[in-house]
Amino acid sequence: MVWQPERDWTLLSVGNGPADGGVWSTPEGFVAKRLVPGEERPGHYAYWRRQADAAASGLLELTVGLRAPRCVKVDSDPDGITLWTDAVQPTPLASSDAAAALGRFALNRLEPADWFARRILRDRLADDQQQGGWAALETAEVLPADVRRSGHHLWTHRAAVMAELDRLPQQVVHGDAHPPNLLRPDGDDVIAVDWDQFGVGPLGFDLGYLLQFTPTPIADLVAAFQAGSAARWPTDSVRRGAVLIAAVTLVARAAWALRQPDPGVHLERSVTLSAVVDEAVTHLS
Repeated sequence: MVWQPERDWTLLSVGNGPADGGVWSTPEGFVAKRLVPGEERPGHYAYWRRQADAAASGLLELTVGLRAPRCVKVDSDPDGITLWTDAVQPTPLASSDAAAALGRFALNRLEPADWFARRILRDRLADDQQQGGWAALETAEVLPADVRRSGHHLWTHRAAVMAELDRLPQQVVHGDAHPPNLLRPDGDDVIAVDWDQFGVGPLGFDLGYLLQFTPTPIADLVAAFQAGSAARWPTDSVRRGAVLIAAVTLVARAAWALRQPDPGVHLERSVTLSAVVDEAVTHLS
């Protein structure tokens, strides 16, 4: 029998990723997330079992800075996996508080398991290359010329981007730390969901995701991160990592959006944050 959600479940979101089969709330006060088979390489960013493996380990319920909701159970069947966690009611979270939590989270020292993602940006760029790269940017008149030039420079110098990121300290990363996944504060920590890209990445990775979705100036976000991490790393290194991650992600999403019927907010965001992209280019010269 093909898996189906129970009739009394309430749909919270449809699948938003390769392994995401939907999310429901249940009358018992739990959240049920359906994982569907896909990428089988454990180190790949899209590894479909990662959230279930993480939940079963209990590891991410014990981290500081960011913490996963309590896992109730993990059910497997021939069609996929259903992950059950405690429901968490979202509450407003200031960007500075989120950045400080990311700084604390970066201090965690975990023994990497085989299901940790290890090449998130590198694998994403490889996927983009298979789809023709960011060529759509070069003729996209809806974007300002300077944005197109900076995007082209990042693409043609992507090996240099990776070299810069590889030189930074490597640490645990949530992998998708944008506001909808940062549900609520809990003491000094933040309860976070959607750990599907959790793994190891360069200093500033999570901060680079956050800065794309907030009007808070990057200098303020970096200062908050440094407060959370007790300035464990040099400020310029934190900023460099965040800027490079944000710039590549912004331009990649804009290039993807140009191929879609509805580009959504990605083109606007690449223009609004063009100064971040320009700053990233300066790190490659």
